[in-house]
Amino acid sequence: QVRLVESGGGLVQAGGFLRLSCAASGRTFSIYDAGWFRQARGKEREFVASILWSGGYTDYADSVKGRFTISRDNAKDMVYLQMTSLKPEDTAVYYCVADTRDGSGWDYWGQGTQVTVSS
Repeated sequence: QVRLVESGGGLVQAGGFLRLSCAASGRTFSIYDAGWFRQARGKEREFVASILWSGGYTDYADSVKGRFTISRDNAKDMVYLQMTSLKPEDTAVYYCVADTRDGSGWDYWGQGTQVTVSS
């Protein structure tokens, strides 16, 4: 079993930056793909970014491409989301996720961390 714990959320002004961290427990985390989702109040859950288990391939939603960067440090069992040029529409609860590639989708979810971007 894998536990994911997000941190680094908070209040930031539009145009600012923030780095979210995801700490994973579990000895097999380093072979799992990982990513980030977000959910704004009253809206559907939205894919943000993903990263291959090795860190060799990344993918981003069009809404964040060029502004957000996902990375990981498998030696530390950590995944990061660097967010720059933040916009009020980025306000959401951000969730760290992991995929065991068993065909069932994203298997593990963190508790979420709130990001609020003021205008």
